Amino acid sequence: MDLIYDTFGLSRVIEPKDAVPVTAWKVDNAREISPLECRISLELIHLERDCFQQLCSECSFDEAKIIAKILDLINRRGKLHNPFTDTAGQFYGAIEEMGSEFKKSSRYKIGDNVFCLTTMTAHPIYIDKIHKIDYNYGELTVMGYGIVFIGSPLTIIPPTLQLNYTMATFDEAASLYNIHNVSRKGQRYLIIGKDLVSSITYVCSIKKAVGDDCYITVILDEGGIGTLTPKQVENELTHWVNSSYILNIAQPVNSLKVILKEEKEYDMTINCEDLLGSEVLSVILTRHKGKLYFTSLKNSYTQSILIAESMSKELETYVLGQFIIGYEKFTFNLLISISKDLDRINKLYESQAIAFHQATKKEIATLIEKKGKIADFIFSSSSTKALVDEVLNVAQYDCNIIIQGETGVGKEKILDLIHKNSIRKGKPCIKINCATIQENLAESEFFGYVAGSFTGAQATGKKGYFELANGGILFLDEVGALSLNLQSKLLRALQESQFYKVGGTSPININVRVICANNIPLRQLVEQGKFREDLYYRLNIYIITVPPLRDRRDDIVSLAVSFLGRYCNHYKIDKEFAPNALIKLTDYDWPGNVRELENLIHRVVISVKSHVITEDDIEGVLNEKTYDDLIINLKRNMKSLPSLDFEKIIEQQEVQLIQYALKKFGTTRKAAEFLHISQPKLMRKKQKYDI
Repeated sequence: MDLIYDTFGLSRVIEPKDAVPVTAWKVDNAREISPLECRISLELIHLERDCFQQLCSECSFDEAKIIAKILDLINRRGKLHNPFTDTAGQFYGAIEEMGSEFKKSSRYKIGDNVFCLTTMTAHPIYIDKIHKIDYNYGELTVMGYGIVFIGSPLTIIPPTLQLNYTMATFDEAASLYNIHNVSRKGQRYLIIGKDLVSSITYVCSIKKAVGDDCYITVILDEGGIGTLTPKQVENELTHWVNSSYILNIAQPVNSLKVILKEEKEYDMTINCEDLLGSEVLSVILTRHKGKLYFTSLKNSYTQSILIAESMSKELETYVLGQFIIGYEKFTFNLLISISKDLDRINKLYESQAIAFHQATKKEIATLIEKKGKIADFIFSSSSTKALVDEVLNVAQYDCNIIIQGETGVGKEKILDLIHKNSIRKGKPCIKINCATIQENLAESEFFGYVAGSFTGAQATGKKGYFELANGGILFLDEVGALSLNLQSKLLRALQESQFYKVGGTSPININVRVICANNIPLRQLVEQGKFREDLYYRLNIYIITVPPLRDRRDDIVSLAVSFLGRYCNHYKIDKEFAPNALIKLTDYDWPGNVRELENLIHRVVISVKSHVITEDDIEGVLNEKTYDDLIINLKRNMKSLPSLDFEKIIEQQEVQLIQYALKKFGTTRKAAEFLHISQPKLMRKKQKYDI
């Protein structure tokens, strides 16, 4: 391949320079195009399901926040590429301008409406405005532009097909074509679907190959039915399948009890779902020597193989989804054949009042049930699942790691996961808080000393942290607090894998894996001259960034329930959350992250006398904390300033009080009543402080 002839956007890569657009962190989304490029005026964007769900969950289904998050993502990366799920989607729009070389080789002309079949992770885009979000299909009506390249596959959607289900189906198109090609008559098929429309397209793909000479079952998770009711979904599926089930996939054993009362094993299973639990259903419901297909590697493929092995069940396993020539025509023909049915489902969607409101008791219970847990690391959000997968992967490689994240996010929990899943799991893990080590004692603490090396030294000498951790892991929390002098000695020990004790003359060989954590990115400290660059590169083999709790709100309920259970067990009492209490917890931004959440639950357990913890109980503790924070901030200002500016301090307190009241009540009238001031006065102060 001639890389100089840039057919897929290499010249658009900004960071890192040796990457291709799909893997690049940042690309150039400038409007001007080269001879090999084409600019498309965007109308509709389809997001892959995991990408869309992660964005919605992170923003608590607050539409304004979802839009702001997407725009910020594009602004930072130059493309719509979700870093947590490593996915994006596809776009549709009208050709606005074509480069000279692109125009020569293209069968399209300016003004044509085209659908780009390549993932958006490979294409620079810019969005001026997001007009509408379709929650059923995960699609955005937008105004902006996208850049495609001479090698980018484009197509025109037939006018008889609606854009929403067509773009959603092309998310599965290659897999649909594969399934069609391997389907055989007289077999039993199981589809673990991710939504109603994609499930129906898989059914039709099979029937297009074998007709009605087959038995098909569809299983959908309760969360995959969108705005429809279970009854509406079941009524639709009766037109297509022999049996269907809407279950809680996160509880696979209970789901199996329901299914196996009516069904026997299947010859072929197609797993489209990426929820934990789908892998158990896939393996158990597929017969020995049957075929198990996964629409992507994310659908618990590896876990399924291990489960099958544990059951001594031999399965033919495949991963689908790769680009295949010919799938485009097949997919359009498939959609045209069922377009009237899909149009009917669209009308059914439109007839429903889309109410992405605050969680009901049932929704909260479902969220709790679907939490993930590895060791004692509890999570529910897709972003934390992606983080855990990343951690479990890097744990296998015996390299140094930097863990970054705000105070209280759970960096030490990440360390524990790494230790328990590494080759050093049977060896010591020595945890050190570098911020608490006195400078004059630091060298002897790290490297130890020999007997009589200084006044006050123990007669037997002392082992240092490195020697204690030998063969295992040395965890340096707040490593940025170490002095430059000690950093130099630490670097030498890491480079040479040996050190001298204080007062010693013989080198001590060591074999340690060093894992560091800091609440301020070490790269930032290097730029400020507070951390040695050579030590940074010695430690920075891999960086794990732990997102703050406010960016993974789906974890809040699972964590809160876990903390409640822990403290109830500790104090031998029984308490539970009311649904509105959990909603209140998810609405708060948690500046202190998981540590703050645990502290609050502990205080609530002690302070609330009744069995049920209500929204008012949570509100009371949060209010108390808010006022505490105001005093803490005031103290901080008093410590850091050589003199006090009375007016400035009062203004700062006013701003925080007004911001809190507005966030709590949502309207200026209610906020003013809460603060016992008039609404016009609140409005004047709001304008004065630009709140």
